[in-house]
Amino acid sequence: MDTAALAGLNPFGIFDVEAARLDHFFAGLGEAGWKRPSRCPGWTVRDVLSHLAGEELYNHACLNGDIEAFRAMMRAAGITGGYDEFNQWCVRQRRGLPASEVLAEWREANAETRHRMTMLGRDAPLTTAAGPYPAGLQAFHYSSEYATHADDVAAPVAAGEEPGRTAWRVSFGRFALTEQDAPVKTWTSSNDLVRGHHPHLQNVLPLQPERHFVVLFLKVLWLCT
Repeated sequence: MDTAALAGLNPFGIFDVEAARLDHFFAGLGEAGWKRPSRCPGWTVRDVLSHLAGEELYNHACLNGDIEAFRAMMRAAGITGGYDEFNQWCVRQRRGLPASEVLAEWREANAETRHRMTMLGRDAPLTTAAGPYPAGLQAFHYSSEYATHADDVAAPVAAGEEPGRTAWRVSFGRFALTEQDAPVKTWTSSNDLVRGHHPHLQNVLPLQPERHFVVLFLKVLWLCT
């Protein structure tokens, strides 16, 4: 894997920042805010939080090196449709709980995840469902998911923060597309805009501002899974 584009980035620091963004946003919500639809089809803002809380079961299984126990838990719960069904199950399991309780669950579990991953270090192998994987790269994946869900629930991003946030998402997006062997090629022009090619979207994508590339990256990964 060519990780040169990520070399100057701190995945654990980025993970902390995106977790803090979500925490701050969730902590300020009232009843109406929890019920507001998110960009995730069929999910409210509260459902997104429930998803994040539930997936910590997987994150901790990775850290504990016990993916088989996680899979056994899924089987015991009657989850047979893979991770998409697991995500929906996580949301259903928490719909009867107070939002404050779900927030406390996620906050504690995610703090443990972030601390333990940081202690492992960037190059340490982490057990995942796909096999051993560098903890630093897994932290980038988690950070990307958190940034995406922050956008899904419209968590604010300060104007001064946006350029750097978009830049790391573009760098990671280009890495992830390569890692997935996605049938897309991306490159930058002299004015730092992104151009791409993907057969399922259109022949040659027009020059895109970097923040639009982040959206493109997510669409392409969805098409390739």
